[in-house]
Amino acid sequence: MSIAASSTPELKAAVLCEALPYIRRFSGRIVVIKYGGNALADAQSDAEALASFAADVVLLRSIGILPVVVHGGGPQIGALMERLGMVPEFRDGLRVTDAATLDIARMVLVGKVNRDIVGAINTHGRLAVGMSGEDAGLIRATPRDPALGFVGDVVDVDPSIVTRLLTEGLVPVVATIGSDTTGQAYNINADTGAGALAEALAAEKLVFLTDIAGIRTDRNDPSTHLSSLSADDVDRLIASGVVSSGMIPKALACAAAVRHSVTSAHILDGRLEHALLLELFTPEGVGTMVRA
Repeated sequence: MSIAASSTPELKAAVLCEALPYIRRFSGRIVVIKYGGNALADAQSDAEALASFAADVVLLRSIGILPVVVHGGGPQIGALMERLGMVPEFRDGLRVTDAATLDIARMVLVGKVNRDIVGAINTHGRLAVGMSGEDAGLIRATPRDPALGFVGDVVDVDPSIVTRLLTEGLVPVVATIGSDTTGQAYNINADTGAGALAEALAAEKLVFLTDIAGIRTDRNDPSTHLSSLSADDVDRLIASGVVSSGMIPKALACAAAVRHSVTSAHILDGRLEHALLLELFTPEGVGTMVRA
């Protein structure tokens, strides 16, 4: 979808014509986009990446598609902890979250990363509204494991506030902090939170923008890239160890989403300019698509 300035008018017209059937198909449909915290880790290059992402989100909204942005912020949480002289502790890849760490997570996710994304989108117009899963009971959570502290699992999603914002023509931007019935906050894995929200909204698509160009059978060999998978394929790849580490929550969320109400789920490299548009509006796409 990125067209060089030197492109001929004919080429530009051809690209637009190629996109038109997809625009018609997805108009009025919800697309949940998980924007990874890694995309905001380095100030200068990622400011440009965020600006490009924000422009893509606004374009989707302008042509009738209903984007919902969900974000994490692990690198930013770790950076602030380091500046404060705190040493992060991880168990099975999850950050142990005591009360002090939870405060930092809320400050970073809600007060910094969320504001950055909202601000980038709103440079194009008054569209984005920031929130967390605590707002209006959006994400209800329970503690995953006492040893992990305030790390939560999603037990319920009430998407009413998101639906209302979409009806008003706005773009919700959600930080994945949830709460239980007493109001206690929990840090939620952003991949899991995005998948749960996509299911609750019966989204057309769930899209993960990350730093890897989808799923490969050999993560170090681009030629082993898989452009399309079934949910059962995902299960087999996880069981065999082909899908591992940080890709597991994304792959699991994709499989769960398409087994419920989401039509398709996608994992793609958000560092590629206009990757979101290329995945949605071209037949070949640029990432890995998961279907039921």
